[in-house]
Amino acid sequence: MPSAGLRVGIAHHLGWAVAVTADADHRVVDRRRIELVEAGRPAAPIHHEGGAWPMHQTGPPLDDDALAALAAEVRASVVRMTGAALDELADAVPDPIASISLRDWDELPADIATLRQVPHEAKADSVMYREVLADAAAARGWAVHRFTAKDVEAEAARLLGDRAHDVLHGPRAELGPPWAKDHRQALAAAVLAGAS
Repeated sequence: MPSAGLRVGIAHHLGWAVAVTADADHRVVDRRRIELVEAGRPAAPIHHEGGAWPMHQTGPPLDDDALAALAAEVRASVVRMTGAALDELADAVPDPIASISLRDWDELPADIATLRQVPHEAKADSVMYREVLADAAAARGWAVHRFTAKDVEAEAARLLGDRAHDVLHGPRAELGPPWAKDHRQALAAAVLAGAS
């Protein structure tokens, strides 16, 4: 039995995300780009400022303490922006939001000296955004679902059967552009959340 309430699927990037909100019949009731970090803050502090690749750095290399302080400042910014974006979304949609779906992630080391090393530094910032989104959603009473990006559209299509093309591709004709891979992935994730 599908869960009641609206479901939000998120296709996130570093510093921003596509959010697609669907009803129980998988109709899109809202789609938007949401900003996840305040202007002027680095979108990828671990990878860009503390990672192994000098070409990404915007200044002199940071030691572990300075990088940890920067990462904490950015995370606080992400908490503020994400909370505001989710509140704005909840106020804009016609019904209460029941769930949010985020791409799955692995737990990473907590200490900054390890986190800034390959391969963790390439994942750390992305994981931070998903953790903050999950925490913000849970604080609002929304269920948090995780999905595997490479499988989510195929899984939703199997679930939808003959309706798959209309549900996943139809919004482009109904709503107009943009309706790209991020939007389809976010909608597919919302479809799967409704079935769980």
